[in-house]
Amino acid sequence: MENGPAIFAGAAFTLFGAGLLVWTGMRVMHRAPVAHGVSPATAVTLATLFGALSLALGVWCFGRV
Repeated sequence: MENGPAIFAGAAFTLFGAGLLVWTGMRVMHRAPVAHGVSPATAVTLATLFGALSLALGVWCFGRV
């Protein structure tokens, strides 16, 4: 009964984290701004941090199944 929500949460967090990391990487590679009105170093750092955290949380959710 509890496996369904854990699988859904794991999939959502993993897809979001992976997508954010890929998107950030592509923006950096093309030298495009990651966030408007923010220092580029801060934007890249925070986007990478939250992408990695989300990916780790998704893997943790899958580990709880």
